[in-house]
Amino acid sequence: MTEVRIPAFAKINLRLDILGKRADGYHELRTIFQTISLHDELRLRASPRPGIRLTIFGNATLAAEPIEKNLAYRAVDAVRRELKIHGGVEIDLRKRIPAGGGLGGGSSNAGAAMFGYLQLAQKKLATAQLLEIAASLGADVPFFLFGGRALGVNRGDEIYPLEDIPALPVLVVVPEEIRVPTPDAFRWVHAKPLGLTKPAANSKLLQFCALSWSARGSGLGNDFEAPVFRRHSRLDRIKRVLLQRGATEASLAGSGSAVFGIFPSPAMARRAAVRFPHDQTFVCETLSRDRYARRMHIAE
Repeated sequence: MTEVRIPAFAKINLRLDILGKRADGYHELRTIFQTISLHDELRLRASPRPGIRLTIFGNATLAAEPIEKNLAYRAVDAVRRELKIHGGVEIDLRKRIPAGGGLGGGSSNAGAAMFGYLQLAQKKLATAQLLEIAASLGADVPFFLFGGRALGVNRGDEIYPLEDIPALPVLVVVPEEIRVPTPDAFRWVHAKPLGLTKPAANSKLLQFCALSWSARGSGLGNDFEAPVFRRHSRLDRIKRVLLQRGATEASLAGSGSAVFGIFPSPAMARRAAVRFPHDQTFVCETLSRDRYARRMHIAE
């Protein structure tokens, strides 16, 4: 195979609880990930030239950074080393997912790059090997080996696929003038040392996972909202406008700065998007694990 095209889907967090601060300095999380149809695209080609060449379109800031720092580059490099392959590869990355919005664009690019390179090389790696590589790249990357709806615990890197929900319309709003670096968002959270918090009981964990979607809502929640909204009140206003314009629920995406709303219909989501003429808006839908696997050409 000489060329592979593969999408890299964004995610939202239906729930995100910060349980406490760990002894290693990281935070213990409990979250429900959900893929959405908004996506970047990667094209990978075999090259007679040695090494990895990465070209980024649609994001000048990312394109100006050293390519060795890019997660797609690092993912392909890690898989090549694991497979002991030395042939060259060219990667075109077309960005549509806004960077710094809490939508997992970089992590998604890494997951897609791993799958894409394996398809290009016509090789396979065991799931355990893929998970080890993914976790070394970032806490969100392991989720993108599964897609759909999944529970994330530990730092969010320990993944348990959950039963999918029906496809639902989603409006994502990303304000142009606000970026929330994840390290800053964690600093704003007043998390107690983990040793002072009680571990979640199994019944509470099951309740946490049992999100049911209805006209009354689903129980969206995000512990980043209060501290991030205190510093960026416009994000709070965006959430309130989404609810006023018909969203059954709305929430901050990850640590922000994107805010998303769940709508009864795509038409209502499109009408609500008109209320944000100066922001980036994306009308999309939730993506099941089966659809994710088919689009990513993930073998069962």
